[in-house]
Amino acid sequence: MDEIKGKKKFRMIDAILSVICVVFVAEAAAPVAAIGNSQYFWWIFLMIGFLLPYGLIASELGTTFDGEGGLYDWVRKAFGSKMGGRVAWYYWINFPLWMAALAVIFPEMIELITGIEINIAVAIMIELAFIWIVTLIAFFPISDSVWILNGAAIIKVFLAVVVGALGVYVAITQGVANEYTLTSMLPSFDVNSLSFVSVIIFNFLGFEVITTMADDMEDPKKQIPQAIVIGGIVIAAIYIFSAFGIGVAIPTEEISTSSGLIESLQLLTGNPTSLFITVAAILFLLTLFGNMISWSQGVNSVAAYAADMEDMPSVFKKRRKNGIPSGAPIMNGIVASIVILLAPIIPNEDLFWSFFALNLVMFLLSYIPVFPAFLKLREIDPDRERPFKVKGSKGFLKVLAYIPMILIIIALIFIAIPMDTSAETLSSTLPITIGAVIFIIIGEIIIRIKHKSPKI
Repeated sequence: MDEIKGKKKFRMIDAILSVICVVFVAEAAAPVAAIGNSQYFWWIFLMIGFLLPYGLIASELGTTFDGEGGLYDWVRKAFGSKMGGRVAWYYWINFPLWMAALAVIFPEMIELITGIEINIAVAIMIELAFIWIVTLIAFFPISDSVWILNGAAIIKVFLAVVVGALGVYVAITQGVANEYTLTSMLPSFDVNSLSFVSVIIFNFLGFEVITTMADDMEDPKKQIPQAIVIGGIVIAAIYIFSAFGIGVAIPTEEISTSSGLIESLQLLTGNPTSLFITVAAILFLLTLFGNMISWSQGVNSVAAYAADMEDMPSVFKKRRKNGIPSGAPIMNGIVASIVILLAPIIPNEDLFWSFFALNLVMFLLSYIPVFPAFLKLREIDPDRERPFKVKGSKGFLKVLAYIPMILIIIALIFIAIPMDTSAETLSSTLPITIGAVIFIIIGEIIIRIKHKSPKI
């Protein structure tokens, strides 16, 4: 029987669909396509070099240390509260930056489908409306918004499949905008392309959420790693399929990181103002709400939990009577709003990529300590029961942990550090570098204040 005391067990298909709902983000398809044909190499390489070891490590940590704090808890247990505080800060601050990035898409998409130019004041009002709608929704239990999450998941996959299918049809009947040869699919070490490779790693992170469902699974020891790996492969296949469609329609160097998905649909259908394109654009915008809502509770809960442990500012401790964090969502809205209001003075014309890349930097930074924490926890707490345990010698486990960590560090270098001194590179990369430094310094100030030694 599939029921124990009337409670249904979580099937493998349920776990995989849940992973896809949380991890797959439609707006990442265009930045991935901007890598060019070498993206196919990087997907395969990172599935083996990053997803597999990360999936195994997340499976062990998530089922062994299943507290409310997630990766913050893992790092805090391994390296203490200061390092845990850094992880909590990086993990939280990425969310309002991501929210600001998605907010920028709204006026751009409206301009794209209507042809009407929106002035800066109106654009900012639209962006702020998105930010505060998401902020208000975050005050309520995620179960109240499950219809939004399920709908967004279906729409994401639908749009990706439609772009890919149209790409196949147009490629067969009309030809392609980019050359598809074996040589063109070999790894490209073009600096601009490599900066987008970090998006693939971003698309593989967050799978540890599946470990929270362990109690509802028939065999979590097998199902969790299988769900992570299978879910990752399915998500990679969806991204590759949609990125192929974008690549058929638009030359790589002309792909917009923010509106590339809808622009490709316009070109593939040959009718940029049709009802289908308008509906597709509206559906795409709805998925952005789904992304924010699906991540908000987890991010806000980690921030609130870290504040309870005195590793984040006290404002994050605030909760509603139902236990849902209220301080964290308000801070999300405030920070995202400040970023949007500062946007007009940022020199990079691609505001979506500026904010999205800064979100990537902070998000990736939060995961770097997770891998050495895995090794440290094996060393200091070897006798704890591990429902899922990665097998292998100490040497193998070190390789398993350090390879994905090194890949994250390399990705951060390409995304946040200017590789040359040309005006174009500096204007596109320096805002990301400066923003990352500012938020890292703010984090260090918070840690210093929270862990200041008592005066004698």
